[in-house]
Amino acid sequence: MKQTGKETAVVTTTARVTAARLAIRAARPRRLTSTLLWAVQIPLAALFVNFGVAKLTGGQVQEFADIGAGQWLRYFVGTAELAGAIGLLTPWLAGLAAAGLAANMAGATIINATVLHNTAYGSFVWVTLVLCAVFALLAYGRRQQIKALAAAIRRPGRPTGPALTGSHLPIPGDAGTGTTA
Repeated sequence: MKQTGKETAVVTTTARVTAARLAIRAARPRRLTSTLLWAVQIPLAALFVNFGVAKLTGGQVQEFADIGAGQWLRYFVGTAELAGAIGLLTPWLAGLAAAGLAANMAGATIINATVLHNTAYGSFVWVTLVLCAVFALLAYGRRQQIKALAAAIRRPGRPTGPALTGSHLPIPGDAGTGTTA
């Protein structure tokens, strides 16, 4: 509970999450931009679901053996690709998922160019480079949503540790209660 002047405001976790989602929703790009971003995100999400599931079910074992880091990397990358694909389809996580998949593809490009360059997989460097650029552009298109998500997670002056109480997010419609953001 927050004591304010003459009123007491009760802020629940649900209210904080709702306020965060409203802030992220307000940061959406314009309609045409959003439509174009979704037109790119949906097929890429389907593609990366296939890539992630293939890695998790035993595909590309030889490629990851050639890398030499062990099969744990295959499971890690497959999980990251599957999570990124699901994130691309989640409106408030789409920008963050695109940034994560851009980082994933940057790593794949580096590995293809340096470690796998003399193998059959070395030619994929151009594919991963293009995918990295596409995901970077998607993340750039959703940059306002990424900023809003970061602001919703991390507010200045927020208490830390076990004493985390009260609200650190403004509640829509509570402008006159005197709560601080």
